[in-house]
Amino acid sequence: MKILIVEDEQLLANAVKLILESKGFTVDAVYDGITGAEYAQTGVYDLLILDVMMPGMDGFSLAKQLRDRKCATPILMLTAKSEIDDRIQGLNAGADYYLTKPFDTRELLACINALLRRQGGQVDELVFGNTSLELGTGLLVCGNRSVRLSAKEFDVMRFLMQSKEQILPKETILERVWGLDSDAVENNVEVYVGFLRKKLANIGSNIQIVALRRLGYHLEVT
Repeated sequence: MKILIVEDEQLLANAVKLILESKGFTVDAVYDGITGAEYAQTGVYDLLILDVMMPGMDGFSLAKQLRDRKCATPILMLTAKSEIDDRIQGLNAGADYYLTKPFDTRELLACINALLRRQGGQVDELVFGNTSLELGTGLLVCGNRSVRLSAKEFDVMRFLMQSKEQILPKETILERVWGLDSDAVENNVEVYVGFLRKKLANIGSNIQIVALRRLGYHLEVT
């Protein structure tokens, strides 16, 4: 699961980043609202953690902008502003939860896990057609046949199965799986889609990874 922290207190942002990474999350941290908007709008994150008072764009404005642009990613507001009017403003702007500073690490993790569960982020397997992807083992299973995926194959397949018929541009898959700072190119996506197509065929899956010219990939059941 991938989380974006937008927080202008760099020490706090980096401390939260380390905590979340120790729990197995992939985390990016940026330190102003405008950069946060650029990162958030890539659509590669499972959760956004936003501070309220930031240079460039405050957290309320950022949350509202994202919701106006139909971004449904869960938003956790993390702020020192604890007045009821501030909490109401944050929730009305589009936040899903409002956690005030200082906070207990256990409460932060509980909030994050609750928001991810609400999004279906914490499940044992993903199912599409006659095929399932076991999240704990990395196995792609169809009936009594299965194949273990490599780490990158697993990440690409999980993203496709989460999105199902939705078309995913190559750039989005590249950013989600390899990361914004990676040197990987779109050809990497094509290579791993090729690997997955062979493995789906080998286990008798009725899933097809369909390429739409200049648009991207999506799943279909044959």
